Amino acid sequence: MSLAHLVLFAGLLSLVIVASSSSSSSSSPGSRSILRDISGENADQKNRAVELNSSNFDSVLRDTPAKYAVVEFFAHWCPACRNYKPHYEKVARLFNGPDAIHPGIVLMTRVDCAMKTNTKLCDRFSVSHYPMLFWGPPSKFVSGSGEPKKEKSEIVVIDDARTAERLLKWINKQTHSSYGLDDKKFENEHVRTNITDYKQISQAVYDIEEATAEAFDIILSNKVIKSSETSASFIRFIQLLAAHHASRRCRKGAAEILVNYDDLCPSGKCSYESSGGKDTLGSFPICGKDLPRGYYMFCRGSRNDTRGFSCGLWVLFHSLSVRIEDGESHFAFSTICDFVNNFFMCDECRLHFNDMCLSVKTPFKKARDFVLWVWSTHNKVNERLMKDEASLGSGDPEFPKIIWPPRALCPSCYLSSDEKSIEWDHDNVYKFLKSYYGPKLVSLYKEKSVVGSKEETVSATAEDLTVATNALVVPVGAALAIAVASCAFGALACYWRTQQKNRKPRRSWN
Repeated sequence: MSLAHLVLFAGLLSLVIVASSSSSSSSSPGSRSILRDISGENADQKNRAVELNSSNFDSVLRDTPAKYAVVEFFAHWCPACRNYKPHYEKVARLFNGPDAIHPGIVLMTRVDCAMKTNTKLCDRFSVSHYPMLFWGPPSKFVSGSGEPKKEKSEIVVIDDARTAERLLKWINKQTHSSYGLDDKKFENEHVRTNITDYKQISQAVYDIEEATAEAFDIILSNKVIKSSETSASFIRFIQLLAAHHASRRCRKGAAEILVNYDDLCPSGKCSYESSGGKDTLGSFPICGKDLPRGYYMFCRGSRNDTRGFSCGLWVLFHSLSVRIEDGESHFAFSTICDFVNNFFMCDECRLHFNDMCLSVKTPFKKARDFVLWVWSTHNKVNERLMKDEASLGSGDPEFPKIIWPPRALCPSCYLSSDEKSIEWDHDNVYKFLKSYYGPKLVSLYKEKSVVGSKEETVSATAEDLTVATNALVVPVGAALAIAVASCAFGALACYWRTQQKNRKPRRSWN
């Protein structure tokens, strides 16, 4: 090798060493290298909003269990969009992902209109600026059904979402909720590991309020009161809630619906859309307009698509059963059977429940018999679902279906120690159910630990938990004229027709 080549080689080697040193230095803390921009702080932030495109838009929104969806249309080159993303993600963390604070309520999504593959999708929604946010039921976005500019469209443009605070305020207004950006997830771990803790059921008061409101929402959104039969079924169920719901604000809301029902649904034909400033059935929120939503606690599953509403509805049925008197037992039985048959939207569940109702040949005369029927029916449903979930792997892994109550919670409910062949002591089962879904359900509800930072809400709600023990003390409205005459409620129908129709209370919620 010539001297010239040696000099050139030495020069190149020195350049490599210097470059290596420079690279090492630029990667040190405090440097401004491009590596930091790619893998530094921004990489640690999780993107909770679901990125949609033309190929998955319909399928994701069709399959989501969420009740509402927000779709943000943006362009990746848009500075305003980049600046808005942290605000959007701050709200998305509340609703999206396995660690969602309030799962199953709102699906937060984004579509990049700067991608050519999404051009037609963005045109479909007449996107006129970036970022542009839309709100509506997920199904309404599917297959071109979204027409936000039409007056009656269920998809609307979110017109006030410049910051995370304002976006969440807008969502709260639409959902009648009180979510906060600093909300913490309700931890259920102690429920999974200590099923013998009686304090767990105190959390369920919140759940039966939410399940009641959600059942009412389903009836309204599906417009299922279509005949005199469904109207009578609805009235009887609301009547039962007005007398025996564990929450005073739900009893109050149900009573107000009864008082106004004849005007809202003349001849059983309900008005669902307001016209001329007239009230509709939806104008009377059954548990109050300020009821927080998305807070299932006792019934919260480990996945977004498990437990929740169905669990809350069962707890509601149990809590109603232990509050009725002997003379109301068969009325309560037929009322719940008709409610499920007419208004529960899961067809297989509805048919199975109806079969169990039809198997009862003799009218109930004792409240005890009805309490035990609800309990045994729930266990039969659990037995069926245990088999289905075992074969399909569709159950909640942390809350598998069980026969209730387990021995650990009520050892005296069992006559023998045989795990394969269960024999029940029905007297002790009845005592357990009366206590568990009665006083135990509400006795600990004032504890701040039940809802974390929501002390004010709990304090206000706790004052509403004086449980009615006699149907005769609850005001009922003109609609009760079509109720079952043999029930204790019927005696007051005519009286309250004249009294309440002449002085309808103004809607006022504590």
